[in-house]
Amino acid sequence: MFRLLRRLFALAFVAALATVGWLWYFSGTPVRLPQSPYEFTVHAGQGLKAVGHQLAMDGVLFEGESLWIVGRILGKGRHIQAGTYRMDQPLTPLQIIDKLERGDVVVMELLFREGTTWAQWIAAINGHPKIKHTLAGKSDADLRALFGLADPLEGWFFPDTYRFAPNSPDVEVLKRAHGAMKKRLADAWARRDPEIPLKSPYEALTLASIVEKETALAEERPMVAAVFMNRLKRGMRLQTDPTVIYGMGEQYAGNIRKRDLTTDTPWNTYTRDGLPPTPIAMPGAGALAAAVNPGHVDYLYFVAKGDGSHAFSRSLEEHNRAVAKYQLGK
Repeated sequence: MFRLLRRLFALAFVAALATVGWLWYFSGTPVRLPQSPYEFTVHAGQGLKAVGHQLAMDGVLFEGESLWIVGRILGKGRHIQAGTYRMDQPLTPLQIIDKLERGDVVVMELLFREGTTWAQWIAAINGHPKIKHTLAGKSDADLRALFGLADPLEGWFFPDTYRFAPNSPDVEVLKRAHGAMKKRLADAWARRDPEIPLKSPYEALTLASIVEKETALAEERPMVAAVFMNRLKRGMRLQTDPTVIYGMGEQYAGNIRKRDLTTDTPWNTYTRDGLPPTPIAMPGAGALAAAVNPGHVDYLYFVAKGDGSHAFSRSLEEHNRAVAKYQLGK
């Protein structure tokens, strides 16, 4: 009996050594990637055992249990993070577990620039291969309800760079942008100059979108906003070309003709008084700030100088001279 126990102990010892040796070899040997780069997704609630079996099904590991066993023995992998992971080169199982614990996930980026429109945002989202598209076929009313908006969608999304995990739903990115704009607009409205002739945050958003489209120069935004404020106070039409362009929609081919200025649309500020009915683009932080705190100047006109800046005028005579100089070359 004693000899049998010794033999069993010896066999168990050899088996333990073999197991330890295998685990040591397994944990330090780079895996095989079915393609490079290789990506896999860990869903919320999944543990290391499930990940091991997923990697085995993809051919990365020979079998799925060893990854979990290595984690248990070493006290690793108990708290792995959900997300999509990428391997550009073969890693060892220990390195994979470390990657999962650190949450070293793949992050995508999508940049929405100031002054872009809702149509351009949707085109960018639909053209992104790593976004899950869920908005196709939804009506404008469906989309407004989705974001809790009574107003049209234009203007209500803050332009910025948004980071997201691969295959995130498009609506998730847009809800973050909408939340950012609501907060930015509320903060701007709370700090507004009490003398401005705007009745609501939505009017401020609309004016900010026009300021955004009229100038890209930060130092000019308060003066551009002031021109429009002064015109509103005097009952003058805004007469701003970007509103005409927005109203033309797909008919705009790159140039505004005289007949375009006289063709009435809801957004044509040459033919209609006051602000247009909706924003014409997504304004950035600088335009929002200028719309609620315009410059304290008495300008009523401005004209592009051809170098990205503008010449501002107080009277029509002065403005006509600036037009002759900068636009007509006289």
